[in-house]
Amino acid sequence: MSLSRGRLIAIAVAVLLLGLIIKLPARVAYHMAGIPGVAVGGLQGSVWNGSAKEASLGSVYLRDISWRLKPAGLFGGSLSYHVEATPASGFLQTDVSVGTSGSVHLTDLQAALPLAMFAPAVGLDGLAGNASAQMERLEIVDGLAVAADGVLQVADLVVPEVSRASLGGYKAEFFTQEDGVVASIEDTDGVVDLAGSVQLSADRQFLFIAQVVAKNSTPQALRQRLEFLPANDRDQREIRLEGSL
Repeated sequence: MSLSRGRLIAIAVAVLLLGLIIKLPARVAYHMAGIPGVAVGGLQGSVWNGSAKEASLGSVYLRDISWRLKPAGLFGGSLSYHVEATPASGFLQTDVSVGTSGSVHLTDLQAALPLAMFAPAVGLDGLAGNASAQMERLEIVDGLAVAADGVLQVADLVVPEVSRASLGGYKAEFFTQEDGVVASIEDTDGVVDLAGSVQLSADRQFLFIAQVVAKNSTPQALRQRLEFLPANDRDQREIRLEGSL
């Protein structure tokens, strides 16, 4: 079936516009986008293939950022890039796709990041430690993770509201379900024996439940705080947190 003259013209215009967009200098595209709260410096290259010396979004600071367009994503109606960057310490690399609805899809995410960079976002002053992530998939819509599959590990965790000393290491394995995201959590070398889970639903409700048992290495101050938690017949203490994001 032959295409009408009008449709051929529309396709030609679309191809022309796409060519102009992907060849657009990165500096020009950044100023045109005018994204609030985002500061980028040292831009070079184009929307297709470029780099930036540094960028910040709130408390999140990255440097030595580079991106490369993945043309195959255009056939699915999204802009898809391979992105690499360096935080204050560690590294980050992932494939990023931005859908027409504004959803952000991350695939093959590998990162090592300091937890301190997320402290303002989660409202935990003094949060510290080192996180490493290997995520097959992470989808974010309106700031909410609606899909997540992969592993997140934290070493030398410090949460001042719990203890100013290191709480050790923990591991979370994420899975996507029909009604949201769940994760199983366990200690790796933590100062407490912990096993629990997190549930995050599409309506932004979250639930964290864990069973905790003190170890010989548990600081006395933390051990005393655990005494106030309800215990079962195996002397496991339950931590339960729930709310809305």
